[in-house]
Amino acid sequence: MTTQTLFNRIASGSLVLQIAIGIVLGVGLALVSPGMATSSMLLGSLFVSALKAVAPVLVLVLVASAIANRKASHTSQMRPIVIMYLAGTVVAALLAVIASSLFPTTLALQVTDVSQNAPQGITEVLETLLFKLVDNPINAMLTANYIGILVWGVLLGVFLHHAAESTRRALHDLSDAVTKIVRVVIRLAPIGIFGLVAGNLAENGLSVLGGYARILTILLGCMLAVALLANPLIVWVKTRKNPYPIVFTALRESGMVAFFTRSSAANIPVNLALCERLDLEEDTYAVSIPLGATINMGGAAITITVLTLAAVHTLGISVDIPTALLLSVVAALSACGASGVPGGSLLLIPLACGLFGISNDVAMQVVAVGFVISVLQDSAETALNSSTDVVFTAAVAQKSE
Repeated sequence: MTTQTLFNRIASGSLVLQIAIGIVLGVGLALVSPGMATSSMLLGSLFVSALKAVAPVLVLVLVASAIANRKASHTSQMRPIVIMYLAGTVVAALLAVIASSLFPTTLALQVTDVSQNAPQGITEVLETLLFKLVDNPINAMLTANYIGILVWGVLLGVFLHHAAESTRRALHDLSDAVTKIVRVVIRLAPIGIFGLVAGNLAENGLSVLGGYARILTILLGCMLAVALLANPLIVWVKTRKNPYPIVFTALRESGMVAFFTRSSAANIPVNLALCERLDLEEDTYAVSIPLGATINMGGAAITITVLTLAAVHTLGISVDIPTALLLSVVAALSACGASGVPGGSLLLIPLACGLFGISNDVAMQVVAVGFVISVLQDSAETALNSSTDVVFTAAVAQKSE
């Protein structure tokens, strides 16, 4: 095999493998040549800047397109499934808040005196939230006010839902174009992460790796708790039957595939085939499985919550119980819009950070940390999301029988 052939295979191969290679090379460069490693931080800074550029447009266009082009469902069993989807996502965010409070984690971020702008208590948080909600769209885009962007995306989607087919199609095409641009940026993640890992290790030492391992452990622990405790409890409440046979079946046949594909959308055919083998009602799972790939995002809610609270702890911001509960709701609602986009849950972290007055510069550094650990985080998140689609769909079908 020639060197050129090997390069071509790497360039078109697995992003997970490329990110892993970037991490290893970054660690190696920091150990061998700290001076060069510090200089390579420029690559990481450029990657973070690219994320900052595409994220506001992505949120606005994707949300507007998804709502404008949504299709109404007349299936009677869809309401309980949607309720379970939303309940599971909120519970996942709550578990993430609890875990982050029990095991507070800090990150190696480049910050100034950001904590002086931190809100004090739930009243100030709500006041800040209200002003962000009524921001004009141009200013929201310029200042990366993701809460305002989300509101405008929802409003545009709602009022364009009954627009001409050509208008909605144009919005859908625009959404596809923005998504492709994001994919191009994400393909640069291995290079950016190489620079971030090398630069951070050169400046802060090997202790940075301990922070990555700790935050990853909390994320994976929360996802396991949701898969093996929270989801079975929700199913038992609905069916009053032993939930673990279907939970283990879904994890084995859906979760394992989703872990390696890292795409809920790509795993839809796998889930449809599994539902057919489980002899579920086709009229139900034909709608609930694609819908779940869009709004059932417990894993994404965990990612958004844990990384946001890690930034909060890093900046020394105190979080009271009402604010933590509000974060859970915001994370759950944000997670529902994270589907179909590579690293979608990571790109919505600034939305949650905005609740605490955390600047976009700092929030995007947190996003970059998320990409460093995404080799395992994103795979586990997708496995949880996709397998849960089957679990909740089967629960409703069993109840009707």
